[in-house]
This record gives sequence, structure tokens and C-alpha cells, in this order.
Amino acid sequence: MAWALGALLIVWGGFVALGYRTGIHEADELTDGHLVSVAFLELAEDFNQSSAPTDFRGVPGLSSLKNHDYQRSMSVIIWDGQGKVLMRVGEAPPVDFNAKEGFEDLKLGSPAVAWRAFSRFDGPDHNRKVMVLLNRGERDELAKDIAEQVAEPGFWLLPVVALALGFAIHRGLRPLYALSRDVDALDIHKLVPLQGPYSQVELRAVVDSINTLAGRYQSAVEHERELASELAHELRTPLASLTLQAHALRQAVSKEEHERLLSQLEQDALRAGQVLSNLLALARASRTDLLEARHAVDLADIALNEVAEFGQLALESQHELSLESPGPFLVEGHAVLLGLVFRNLVENALSHTPPGTRVEVQLDSQARWLQVCDSAHCSDKAASSKNAPSGTGSRSLGLGTGLRVVEKIAAIHGASFGQVPPPPGFTNCYRLAFSPRSMDTATG
Repeated sequence: MAWALGALLIVWGGFVALGYRTGIHEADELTDGHLVSVAFLELAEDFNQSSAPTDFRGVPGLSSLKNHDYQRSMSVIIWDGQGKVLMRVGEAPPVDFNAKEGFEDLKLGSPAVAWRAFSRFDGPDHNRKVMVLLNRGERDELAKDIAEQVAEPGFWLLPVVALALGFAIHRGLRPLYALSRDVDALDIHKLVPLQGPYSQVELRAVVDSINTLAGRYQSAVEHERELASELAHELRTPLASLTLQAHALRQAVSKEEHERLLSQLEQDALRAGQVLSNLLALARASRTDLLEARHAVDLADIALNEVAEFGQLALESQHELSLESPGPFLVEGHAVLLGLVFRNLVENALSHTPPGTRVEVQLDSQARWLQVCDSAHCSDKAASSKNAPSGTGSRSLGLGTGLRVVEKIAAIHGASFGQVPPPPGFTNCYRLAFSPRSMDTATG
């Protein structure tokens, strides 16, 4: 409303000023036209030159004839060809005879007063000259009066239009007010799509966007609930096992049984710690996506750092860990979360494969993907998970919750994640593929 009235005020002011100037100009044209008309009427009159000069200034009751708003006191002076005054009417002081014709602005009398005059001879012979005069003050007064009459409607226009505009805007925004109330009434725990009669095209687009957002939010909430339930179940299993193993450890008789129970206790503790680590990673991913802005990051640098951190662990577990990267790989995203992707995939490969397995991190900046491949067969992986020592195989959760963390991060970055056919020399491969748009945003 304020912007609309502000714009209206500027336009209104311009029209009022233009109307006032137009009124002044037209009033001047009107009075000049009157002067010309009176002059030609006097020239057309059959004037008796032999008569004595006439002065009508003293005629009684002449001033009472001025009873019209636009009537002005015009003065008329008529000379013969030699400059002798034949007739003089009006309040204008005497004027010296000259041969000029047309409009003039004269200063007459003492003190001097401005007059507007028009003079004309009767023809080429110059037997008679007529001059019609009008007091410049009266002329300006008439112009001001006409200008005010032209501009006055504009002063009434603004308040009337403001009231009408306010009513129209208030009436037009009723559907928006109704939509605002419906949005305020939404329950984030039980989201129901907006079903109101929103027939306006603009509001229909907003309603569709809100319903789409509500659906995505509900889907995300359900996904988080399922994942939290799954991780909670994974956490209960090692905790329950910890309790049982601790109880059995108290009753162990032989040293071999004591060592076995102690090793199992250590594995269950590591497993519970890994579940908690993945829960924290999921929470960190959600918080990072909400609070931190994305920026261009180089996956090649992140991969190099993460692979280097696992170098000692791969050496101890007798794995062959390598990185294949053609060069810079820019994407738009969160460096911390993308680091978690490499960490979980590499750790998953090292934990689920037997010693001697080849694990390689591969990047392709042209095809826009990263993947982690290993050369272990399914039977080797099963044996590794069953017989792995506490320092390696115990790092696995068994149900792949680390991969669920990668899926979450992939969704945040608009990427796809899944198992793909491995390249030659490998038997298993997990790939994270980015959309081309992420490359355009990062390079732009």
C-alpha cells in the first residue's frame, strides 16, 4: 500500500503541476484572443472620423457591468492616421502613438503599471489604428483562477484513489490472508496437504510448493525415523551382547574361554562405538546441510587426505590401498560430509575384506563420479567377517549402516549412490555419482 501510494503521489504531483501550467498557458491564450477580437470588432465598426474624441471613462454605472468571473476591464484607444486620439475607453493611461502592430507589454502611468496590449491598423492606408489594453494584474489573476480550476480535481483525486486502492488491495489479499492462516495451522508432526479453494494462479503455485515441501519433509522425517530405529536396533544388539559377555566372563573357568569372551567383549564394544559414530555422522550431516553454505570443494584433495589416514590401518591389515585420480574434481558441497563419504566407503571395504585384498579409490571428473572398489569374493568377505581379528573385522557393523550414512550425504548433495558393476580386476564397487549441475555451480 505504501509503495502504491508513493508511486501514485509522484504521478499525481506531476499531473497537478502540468495541469496548473496548462491552465496558466491557456488563460494567457484566452485573454490574448479577447484582445484581438475586440480590436477587429473596433476596426470593423463604421467610425465617424469627423466626430470629436470620445472618452467613456466617466460614464456612470460602467463598473457595475463587471459581474462575470471571466469579464475583464479592457481599454480601447483609437487614433487617426496622424496620431490624433479619436476615442479612448477604459482605465488605461494615455499611450503615445507609434506605427507598431501586434502584442506588446507596456509600462504605463505613474507609478508604472504593466499592461498587455494589442494594436492594429485598419489597412495598408493606415487611416486608423486601434489598440486594446488589459491590465497585466487582471490577466494574471484570470490565469491563476483558470489554472486552479484545472488543478483542483487533482487534489480530490488522491484521497479518493487512496481509499479505493486501499479497499481493493485489502479485498484482493483476502485469499492470501486465508492461505497464511492455513499455513500457520499446519502441524509439522502430522502434515496434511493444503486443500483450500485457492483458485488464483499465483496462490496455486505457492500452495503446490508448500505441499511439495511438506511431502519432502514428511518423507525425510520417515526416513530418519526408520534409520534411527535401525541404528537403535543395531546398538541394542552389541549392548545386550556386552552384558551377556561380561556376565559370562565372571564365570569363565579356563584361560582359553576367558580370552575368547574378552575378545568378544572387545568386538561388541567396538561395534557399539561404531554405531554411535554413525549416529553422530548422520546428525552432523543434517546439521551441516541446514546451517552451513555450500562452496566449491576439490574431491581429489579430500580423497588424498582420507586415503592417507587409512594407510597405516591398511598396512596392518595387509590390504593394498590405492588412489586413482586424474586431477582436480570440483563439486559444490560440504567438505566435511564428503570426507565422511570416503571414510565410510574405505573403512567398509577394509573391514569386510580379507588380508591381501586390493582396495582402490577411483575418481572421474569428466563422468562426475567417485567409487571405491575391492577385489574380494563373496565367500572371502563372509569368511573375513566371521574370522576377522578384533582390530580389523570388528570394525564392521554387519548391516551396512556406514553405507546408510553415505546415502544420506549423497541425498544432501543431489547425488546418487549404489553398487555398480566393477571394473576389470575388481569384484565389488560402490559409486557416488554427481549431477552435471553441481559442476556448473562449482565452476561458475
